[in-house]
Amino acid sequence: PHRNPQPVTMGIPSVVNMASHLQNASRARLGLTSVQHTKYNLGLALALHRAGFISFVTRGGPHPPDPATITTYEPEPLTTANVAKQRLWLGLKYTNNEPVLAKMTAISSSKRRVTANLKALERLTRGFDASHQRGLNLGECMFVTTSRGVLEAREAVERKVGGMLLCRAGP
Repeated sequence: PHRNPQPVTMGIPSVVNMASHLQNASRARLGLTSVQHTKYNLGLALALHRAGFISFVTRGGPHPPDPATITTYEPEPLTTANVAKQRLWLGLKYTNNEPVLAKMTAISSSKRRVTANLKALERLTRGFDASHQRGLNLGECMFVTTSRGVLEAREAVERKVGGMLLCRAGP
């Protein structure tokens, strides 16, 4: 049977909201912020963490975890009763009082999905334009949802997969 290579786009609006929320939170110099707990948001948050844009990702309720005990914080188990109230708590990073994640813009939306095959991603990561996108600048990252989860564009090229472009993030 033929598998549909396109991921389901149920979570795209939450990713668009997450991108603008994180940009606003870092401009407001917040140390800790939360986003809705969705599969897409979790994948993107973990990819941002791997890329070094955020200091930690943890699941929690409507109230933030204590920053002093964040390394040993154990979230309550997910149940059908509390799943709707769950948030992803993200630690924002700053260098010399400047946000590490200064700019974050969504690429795909629920109305317009932007995809890039491996060849297009290779061009984008080298700084050339492709898939109606301008190439990546120094320090800038692009996040792609692939069959192997949400990856940074360079990770996707390394693993030889293309996918749907979620957002760009950078200084």
